[in-house]
Amino acid sequence: MSPTTLPAPPEQGHVTFLGAGPGDPGLLTLRAVEALANADVLVAEHDVLDVVRTHARQGVSEVHTDADTTASSTPGTGTPQLTVVDGASTTAGVPANRDAAHLVMEAARGGKRVVRAVSGDPGLDAYAAEEMLACASAGVPFEVVPGVATAVGVPAYAGVPLRDAQGTDVRFVDARTASDRCWTEVGASDGTVVVSTTLDSVAAAAGELVSAGRKPDTPLTVTVAGTTTRQRTWTATLGTIAQALKQAKVLPSPEGGRPVIAVVGDRSAAAQRDRLAWFESKPLFGWKVLVPRTKEQAASLSDQLRSYGAVPHEVPTIAVEPPRTPQQMERAVKGLVTGRYEWIAFTSVNAVKAVREKFEEYGLDARAFAGIKVAAVGEQTANALIAFGVKPDLVPSGEQSAAGLLEDWPPYDPVFDPIDRVFLPRADIATETLVAGLIELGWEVDDVTAYRTVRASPPPAETREAIKGGGFDAVLFTSSSTVRNLVGIAGKPHNVTVIACIGPATAKTAEEHGLRVDVMAPEPSVHKLAEALADFGARRRLAALDAGDPVTRPSERRPGARRRRSTT
Repeated sequence: MSPTTLPAPPEQGHVTFLGAGPGDPGLLTLRAVEALANADVLVAEHDVLDVVRTHARQGVSEVHTDADTTASSTPGTGTPQLTVVDGASTTAGVPANRDAAHLVMEAARGGKRVVRAVSGDPGLDAYAAEEMLACASAGVPFEVVPGVATAVGVPAYAGVPLRDAQGTDVRFVDARTASDRCWTEVGASDGTVVVSTTLDSVAAAAGELVSAGRKPDTPLTVTVAGTTTRQRTWTATLGTIAQALKQAKVLPSPEGGRPVIAVVGDRSAAAQRDRLAWFESKPLFGWKVLVPRTKEQAASLSDQLRSYGAVPHEVPTIAVEPPRTPQQMERAVKGLVTGRYEWIAFTSVNAVKAVREKFEEYGLDARAFAGIKVAAVGEQTANALIAFGVKPDLVPSGEQSAAGLLEDWPPYDPVFDPIDRVFLPRADIATETLVAGLIELGWEVDDVTAYRTVRASPPPAETREAIKGGGFDAVLFTSSSTVRNLVGIAGKPHNVTVIACIGPATAKTAEEHGLRVDVMAPEPSVHKLAEALADFGARRRLAALDAGDPVTRPSERRPGARRRRSTT
């Protein structure tokens, strides 16, 4: 009888306790991004998961807080209730009531690399410390990746420095768990106090400080949704904060109150914040901007809008489909390989994609462009070619358009150009400007339909209602077709929405559809269009401040408020 062979013990896993910061994904550390990219299992509360998931590798198992089981619990206290949201998770089938430490260790014992992401910094998070102790007791190896603490990051984004040149004493208090002794100690000090509390309880926390010895006229700031584009800050005193919130019409929350950071002390005076509130004073802070382009087209534009404080919302207005008769495109691609062309000119990212897909269909790659000169109409198209492995020989030095490309295109010279033919893959609705210009320069052009543009499907009902009901603060129109297609699939934007157009032709189309154009780009560039909208927002903000009015977004205007025309 042969001896029984015991199975080898599973390889020990590893846990990374990771600080996700106070809410802005840009505050994640490089070490945090590296850990997320290598994780097998990601455990986090739902709002934290939204911050970190973009850096996780594809296929990672995700576990997050079950909102139904935590709605009545006090934020930031106790052990979070978790539920598996990815069917591929190693913990699939685990009841929702199983605590985080158990789920983390169970995955680690199975040899998995686990990232336990928490809001702020793990060192200031009570339940994270409990989970670390559980791992230590069970012999599960772990590491800690610090994050930007909420109590530090939020005041920085609110323009409230915590310490001055004299080294002001700073105390941190969690009002949700603070004892009477804690309140007495911070009340007796004259330094800055940073209080973690909820919006519904901030007045009670202020009362605790007054009872403990702080003067009622001590300044404080209260910030909700800190470091995000939903951030809002109120300035008052310990004695007036309740009235200030009432005047601001801050209503009690049915969930027990949104978490806030309150900073108490002379450094939070209103005059100081007026000069230092860099985040909330961004030109498009909190603006919800509709970008009627596909995700691929809108990527860099959306990033630029975010840098101005806006919240971009991408809605495709066109869909790209193959040509109805692909034979012409097939012949042209074969002609590239057989030496039929001297040049190939790409006028859009979609054209690059269409040729690339045809190459892959035939088993070709970027090497097929050897000996052929390549032109790109602009920077984005050039970047798409570089990603394909092709460096363009010609990109306009001036205007990024067909006209700009023609400005730099060399005329055909039979001495230096062995072949006189250009391959032009483009959309079925493209204009004839480039074709006519190339012919005038002496070139023969194979003008080939590489793809068709058709009207996209309507966006979700919620988006359509926001467009028509004034839920968006601005919309960027980058062509006449985006105007026609957006109105066709979603309806006409509300009259409070700021309309920004890339040029006169687009503006004319918008006006023909009954829209009033507020902003026009100084040159036909999507990035110049975003800049122009930011300039509009900055002027609008300054005008409100000069008039002594509160700074509001266009969507916050009173119903029936008259719209002003302001075109740049």
